[in-house]
Amino acid sequence: MIPRGIKGPRVLDAFYKVERHLFIPEELRTSSYADFPVPIGEGQTISQPYIVALMTECLGLSGQEKVLEIGTGSGYQAAILAELANEIYSIERFANLAARAESILNASGYKNIKIKVDDGTLGWEEFAPFDRIIITAATPIIPAPLAEQLKDSGKLILPLGDSFTQMLTLVEKKQDKLESTKICGCVFVPLVGKYGQRLN
Repeated sequence: MIPRGIKGPRVLDAFYKVERHLFIPEELRTSSYADFPVPIGEGQTISQPYIVALMTECLGLSGQEKVLEIGTGSGYQAAILAELANEIYSIERFANLAARAESILNASGYKNIKIKVDDGTLGWEEFAPFDRIIITAATPIIPAPLAEQLKDSGKLILPLGDSFTQMLTLVEKKQDKLESTKICGCVFVPLVGKYGQRLN
């Protein structure tokens, strides 16, 4: 990751500490530390390490933040965030993935992560507003509830686009206005939900 531009010492330390293979199905663990996505079931993937690191670094975490993650998946991104922020709230729409991630995270000793099974596009109003939001699935537009639940001066990172063209985008909320910065092209599974993409 360092040769590809990831330089934040706190981010790098988190990646050295969190054991990625624990979050990958046993039959695929030989690919645990390769720099590409790995299937985790339900048509979902654990993102490649570089993208996880890039999205995390873009959030600019200092350690005090309350972070909302949309798409728990394997739980790996949540673990990285938990090393760098104060409170992590993560939403997953597949109950079996959420249960597996929660089991791994609990076994790894994380006490600052809450997971629930729900439509991630609705956010988690009970604990809003959030200092940071990370969306790990692609959507053509930012779901309105998530924009509303982002604290003013907060940051949100997500892949914006459809199934064919996506741009990793950093969004900053300033005086209730959203300012976007394009980071790089990317490929993610679609964000499904009331304010995301619909299943046919």
